[in-house]
Amino acid sequence: MKQTAFLLIVTLLLTSCTANVTTDQNQETKNEYLDYSGKSDKLSGGVRMIPIQTPAGEFKVWTKRVGNNPTMKVLLLHGGPGATHEYFESFDSFLPHAEIEYYYYDQLESAYSDQPSDSSLWEVDRFVEEVEQVRQALGLNKDNFYLLGHSWGGILGIEYALKYQGNMKGLIISNMMSSIPAYVKYANEVLGPQLDPAVLSEIRALEAAGDFANPRYEELVVTHYYPKHVLRMPLEEWPDPVNRAFANINYEMYVSMQGPSEFGVVGDAKLKNWDRSNDLSKINVPTLSIGGEYDTMDPRHMEWMAEQLPKGEYLYCPKGSHMAMYDDQETYFKGLIEFIKNVDQAE
Repeated sequence: MKQTAFLLIVTLLLTSCTANVTTDQNQETKNEYLDYSGKSDKLSGGVRMIPIQTPAGEFKVWTKRVGNNPTMKVLLLHGGPGATHEYFESFDSFLPHAEIEYYYYDQLESAYSDQPSDSSLWEVDRFVEEVEQVRQALGLNKDNFYLLGHSWGGILGIEYALKYQGNMKGLIISNMMSSIPAYVKYANEVLGPQLDPAVLSEIRALEAAGDFANPRYEELVVTHYYPKHVLRMPLEEWPDPVNRAFANINYEMYVSMQGPSEFGVVGDAKLKNWDRSNDLSKINVPTLSIGGEYDTMDPRHMEWMAEQLPKGEYLYCPKGSHMAMYDDQETYFKGLIEFIKNVDQAE
């Protein structure tokens, strides 16, 4: 009887030790995601200023790595043009738990990067080459490189994929249509009429007069349009990362490329005639199109985009606006993470 009891105690002790070892091993594996030892950017917490070559000389752009994952690395392209990486900070609440490595990145002329104030550099093709140089510097490749572009970043992501998709594992086009003319039509015919008629009439009068710098124009748009279609929260509740990104926008570049109107693109803005709808079929990497029901972009068009892409999928955010990563957060990140992991596991 004593021998049986002794054997039972020994068995329990061995089982306990084995369980502890297994737990420690699992913990060690999991902690590799946040292990910066041996990384060249450890001193700066993942931040790197990357030199890029342009027709106007060499400049530096700001990037910051979060986490480690050899097969899932996402480079984030912010909107604007001329906004900042800051509004992507909501990703911190979701991607680390999924152990997806990701990179914040301010494009040239945006807040943390060099700002030469050279309008000759504000061209789509030049930005594509910048992204390619950043990719190379970060060591991203077809076995791990996902590119996520939001708004203007979606335009940049499409253009990059059309030229360099051989370097990519996946593409995410977040809250962006494939045609600026189609976006203008949607803004004028669908979104504008949803505003109070008196408000829309005053906005249209100011636009017709070209009086975009009038404080009243900004007041009307920000008060009545933004909380409905840009971020569906009361303005006083907008998250700090969003407020910082808006405060730090390079307005001169924004106007040059996007134009001063909040209802489409007007004047001689550089993006006015941009349209890649007929070229979507040429993008052969797995691609996720994301759209929100209350988006400034047409959610039906973004669903159509997924149908044109050979390996396209659509993520619909029923509560979301242009910044669905905030106002339909659970849907946005659940779908984004599932897409990245599904592509990763299919390899």
